[in-house]
Amino acid sequence: MPAEDIHKGHRRRLREKFLKSGLAGFHDYEIVELLLTLGAPRKDCKPQAKEAIRRFKNLRGVLAASLEELQQIKGIGPHSAFGIKLMQEVAREFLKEKIMEKPFCKSSREIFDYLYHAMRDRKKELFKVIYLNSQNQIIETADLFEGTVNSSAVSLREVVEGALKHNAVSLIFVHNHPSGNPEPSASDRELTRELVYAGEIMRIKVLDHIIIGDNRYFSFADGGLIEEYETDFLNLKLRGTSEAKRRLYQARLSSGKL
Repeated sequence: MPAEDIHKGHRRRLREKFLKSGLAGFHDYEIVELLLTLGAPRKDCKPQAKEAIRRFKNLRGVLAASLEELQQIKGIGPHSAFGIKLMQEVAREFLKEKIMEKPFCKSSREIFDYLYHAMRDRKKELFKVIYLNSQNQIIETADLFEGTVNSSAVSLREVVEGALKHNAVSLIFVHNHPSGNPEPSASDRELTRELVYAGEIMRIKVLDHIIIGDNRYFSFADGGLIEEYETDFLNLKLRGTSEAKRRLYQARLSSGKL
């Protein structure tokens, strides 16, 4: 059988497998191979797909690679590289639309998935803020600072002004750790505490601060730290007041009416 017919049959089987069960059971190189066939429908793309996985480690690495990096692999031309980058952007836009339709409290993993590819390979820390409305739906996402993230670098005034500009009721903060380890530093904890305090003063709730590492993340909300900082602020606010008033404020805080 001619080599062209063999390749054609292989491509057809891959596509039929995808149409039947999606990407379940696919190896990373097979997914890349499928993407490459869109730009080179009559060419055997398996060698290039395997080389791309070898060079960039996994599917995420291939999708995160630049056009120039992809075209350094022999056999991947501008059309095939364009197809891969287009697929990445379509997937990212889909996730963005998806999470904007859902309350954050049910979609924290989706927020991580949406931001992961954009932040994982950065050499510097990037600090983002997500503005949310009263239904906890995303209004806008903005970059606030690039560099070493700490309480002196991030402007609390800019955070508050942005929230007021977007009529935000609550906020989520996200930044990356280029080291790959998402565990919060002392500076991360100090900054988050100050952001929570500023939010309490302005009556803008901080829902979370997520630190993105290498395929994993740390959530201050999941770790109970956001609630701890809110309680600390309340204790400072109520210092010297009566026990009855303290209980009233605690009840309002628990009900979200404070």
